[in-house]
Amino acid sequence: MAALAVRLRELGAEVRVCAPADEEFGKLLAGVGVELVPVGPSARALTKAPPAPTSMPRRAAEVIASQFDVVLAAAEGCDVLVATGMMPAAAGARSVAEKLGIPSVSVTFQQLTLPSPERPPLAYRGRPFPPEVTDNRALWELDARSINALFGEALNTNRAAAGLPPVADVRAHVVGDRPWLATDPVLDPMGELPDLDVVQTGAWLLPDERPLPDGLLAFLDDGEPPVYVGFGSMPMRESADVARVAVEAVRAQGRRVLVGRGWADLDLIDDQGDCFAVGEVNQRALFGRVAAVVHHGGAGTTTTAARAGAPQVVVAQLADQPYWAGRVAGLGIGAAHDGPTPTFASLSAALGTALAPGTGARAKAVAGTVRDDGAAVAARLLFGAVGRAGGPLAGPAAGPPVTGPVVG
Repeated sequence: MAALAVRLRELGAEVRVCAPADEEFGKLLAGVGVELVPVGPSARALTKAPPAPTSMPRRAAEVIASQFDVVLAAAEGCDVLVATGMMPAAAGARSVAEKLGIPSVSVTFQQLTLPSPERPPLAYRGRPFPPEVTDNRALWELDARSINALFGEALNTNRAAAGLPPVADVRAHVVGDRPWLATDPVLDPMGELPDLDVVQTGAWLLPDERPLPDGLLAFLDDGEPPVYVGFGSMPMRESADVARVAVEAVRAQGRRVLVGRGWADLDLIDDQGDCFAVGEVNQRALFGRVAAVVHHGGAGTTTTAARAGAPQVVVAQLADQPYWAGRVAGLGIGAAHDGPTPTFASLSAALGTALAPGTGARAKAVAGTVRDDGAAVAARLLFGAVGRAGGPLAGPAAGPPVTGPVVG
């Protein structure tokens, strides 16, 4: 979203981003001069302590109410709203746009939330699908019912208070007829989506000119390229063990180690000079200087590593991460780790694949095909096609071209 905001500003639009008030998000947006409007609970807190399945409807109600409260005010005077994120947050945001009579677009950063006969939906915690149901279309119907059960009452209560009619299908309300898919077509080729007219913009990558810290540069310059190990926003339970396993497995390959602390708070396991720890850093600059990237399989990290030509080991934890692990393995640019908890043996095996010469050559070849203009494509579409007949936002909520703020 920060990448989209930068590209919209280049075209002359004003931008407000509504997001949780986590420190990392505030710093990211402040660094590119974009206003953050805090909304909803802390993303980091939710990641570390996700709500129990029984409390999910209540937490969803809080999220939806915050959208009507905060986003409704933030979107006043805006020409278009971009909705993404958790299902209840996106549902609330789309309803806010409807209330204000401005167009909105629904964006996803992976296609697994778009109904397709080629694959099953992701199950919500505590709501597994019946094992006897194997037809994907039937599973997507069950998914729609599950979403309605979890979020429908909260959404429609807030819609009624805002003078809006009830929504019968929450997922359809969020996805719409023409959702945007903000992924690279090489990394994420679009599958069969017969009921949707999907606009694939390419991945939204933030231009990042930040120099690497002096200490990190000195470490990189002092030997062969290290293996980067970091799990982004994943808390990685037993993180001390994960750090130890990762460092020992990388050392066993004869490589130096670069530990990314992330939300798992990974750290060094000893004071040997072959390891270095970093916090928030310019990954676009860093990944071009490492031998491989071991990570959780988030869409952004996967794309950034692929763009840099760095072989990958994806230790998927949840949601769309197994999908990205499969794509990395399928493209031959790395390995999908077997399971969410690495051991010395399992991570060593995956590193052996990632560090093989053929994998490195393939990663560099694929890097040249990964686009980095997705945010610019999306910004041009938003700026030039709002309300234009046949444009990507055309529909019952279409309005004038973007001349004022855009809220995301």
